[in-house]
Amino acid sequence: MDINQYMGMFLEESREHLQTLNSCLLDLENDPGNLTVLDEIFRSAHTIKGMSATMGFTTIAELTHEMENVLDMLRKGTLAANDDITDILFKCVDTLEQLVESVSSNSDATIEIQPLISRLIAIAKGEPVSGTGEPSVRQATGTKEEAVLHEGVKLDDTEYNVVKSARKQGLECYEVHVSLRVGCLLKSARSYMVMNALEELGEVIKSVPAVEELEKENFDNSFQVVVLTTVDAEKIETAVLNVSEVEKVEVFPSVLADESAAAPTPPQAETQTDKPVAVKKESSAVSKPEKPNTNEHTEKKLKGGQSVRVDIDKLDSLLNLVGELVINKTRLEQIGLTHRLSELVETIEQMDRVTTDLQTVVMKVRMVPVGQVFNRFPRMVRDLSRELNKEINLIIQGEETELDRTVIDEIGDPLVHLLRNSIDHGIEHPAERQAKGKNPVGEVRLIARHEGNNVIIMVEDDGKGINADAIKQKAVDKGMITQAEADKLEPAEAVRLVFLPGFSTAETITDVSGRGVGMDAVKTKIESLGGMVDVETKINGGSKFKIRLPLTLAIIQALLVNVSEEIYAIPLGTIDSTINITPQDIKTIQNQEVILLRGQIIPIVRLANVLNVPTANTQNDEELFVVIVHMGENRAGIIVDTLIGQQEIVIKSMGKLLAGIKVIAGATILGNGQVALILDVGALKQ
Repeated sequence: MDINQYMGMFLEESREHLQTLNSCLLDLENDPGNLTVLDEIFRSAHTIKGMSATMGFTTIAELTHEMENVLDMLRKGTLAANDDITDILFKCVDTLEQLVESVSSNSDATIEIQPLISRLIAIAKGEPVSGTGEPSVRQATGTKEEAVLHEGVKLDDTEYNVVKSARKQGLECYEVHVSLRVGCLLKSARSYMVMNALEELGEVIKSVPAVEELEKENFDNSFQVVVLTTVDAEKIETAVLNVSEVEKVEVFPSVLADESAAAPTPPQAETQTDKPVAVKKESSAVSKPEKPNTNEHTEKKLKGGQSVRVDIDKLDSLLNLVGELVINKTRLEQIGLTHRLSELVETIEQMDRVTTDLQTVVMKVRMVPVGQVFNRFPRMVRDLSRELNKEINLIIQGEETELDRTVIDEIGDPLVHLLRNSIDHGIEHPAERQAKGKNPVGEVRLIARHEGNNVIIMVEDDGKGINADAIKQKAVDKGMITQAEADKLEPAEAVRLVFLPGFSTAETITDVSGRGVGMDAVKTKIESLGGMVDVETKINGGSKFKIRLPLTLAIIQALLVNVSEEIYAIPLGTIDSTINITPQDIKTIQNQEVILLRGQIIPIVRLANVLNVPTANTQNDEELFVVIVHMGENRAGIIVDTLIGQQEIVIKSMGKLLAGIKVIAGATILGNGQVALILDVGALKQ
């Protein structure tokens, strides 16, 4: 059996369970006696252990096994949760994340788990967990031979101590002998299913032959498994017999070699040893329907929430095909109109409805809740607040808001940076907050919501705010603007200077409370996603960073315009209106051409000049077409030659060769095969 075919499933499920562990441990820290949370933590740890043991990742299985021991004591009330215990459990989760990622990247780096295991064992024994002297991982004598179970299955020193420890906790150890039917096909798959069945009942600590050999089918028709469990032998037997092509099962309660030598075995135990609890499986027995293991996972997901895992690459491929369909539909529309083919036009109208519905479905399939990103932040905030000795309450709202998967994958780092800045440099220390008459517990809000065809994500805090005068002074000192330019800036405009490249330096952290650190990187990343970021602040009233992102980056509505012989696309989401003006309507203020629109002064941009497109001389009295666009709270007018009309376009990247051209956000293929460039309105204004 090729384990690699299950690797993707293992990695994805492990990451989900690790996220659950992080979230539940935060809840446990706030409510140490919550048994529901403890049960959830135990289930996630047990599942990770079972999966990793089945896949042969023994290091992960060993660490989660020791975590289970502590968690089980917490569940039973024999141990009380405290800060030391939750800290160690958090460190275990961090180490598990490193181990899982090392599996994902095929890293050869050795991740040390022995200190953590020692501390977990110390906790289980009731020993203090602090101090330099950590107990040894297991008390191996170095002279003891391998312990032997009833039927000759040898346990090494580690496995022997695991069995001894499990018995002290009330678990029973069974040796399960499994015989497959003669001529069984897919022996490795059957052994894998047996392992899964036993993992549902307890913990598999050993198999003979080893898991690797079972996967390669390097065994006859039988194998042995050692399992720790709380259920009886009959339940084990029934579970294994339900696997297809299992001929016989024998279940022996284990007797360790040194136990049998040290003390006489009770008569009842001898009877059980001599007469295994097993029956031969008759051919008439009901067997489970045969199916690949990959479908089992899908079936579970369907039962739980009517969902199926799909590889993101397949969704990308589907989206590309829908994009090609949209392009060809547009081409057919043009052919029908050009040749006045009424029958073709009617068919295309129906095709238009179908492709629109198909596009909508594909888009919805690609949509995922922003909660997938938000859920990792509570742990980060907890660790950072403890590191900085601050008290912070993180409030998350709108985590069910959906965004395209492509956008979701990219917004994590900017949000991490904004949150770290709010916590590190925005929120004051408790004593300082009390002196200002504030609640000593600072508040950071992470909010998401839909707004038209965009998603708004905001990071708010009730900290010290950003000092606009200090920002201006720093920009002048660094030579970014002149003193005269600084004097003309309104406070709101001055605060936006934090987004200038190069504004983030160590001096900034000291003099301007660090709020400009890396903000240029945040702005660059958000704009690369077709979004915008802005900031509002109030001294001692906190700051609000507002990110506006498009719902999707694949297929959008756009307005096509002509500049001379060239065609350009302006995303419809950025357009307020289109108007006609005459050259006489254009005024000049401080070397900037502007127009007056409904009492508001609107700066204008001549697209031909910005893009260096050669144009014919126009008459002074000729009407000009202006597209009014918005960028956050600001508006501008773009002068074009003609307006072609609204059209659905498929966004294509420009490729590495043309990457970094600020005015151009991408390209699209029109119905006639011509390429039209998509304008980046935000960069155009600058």
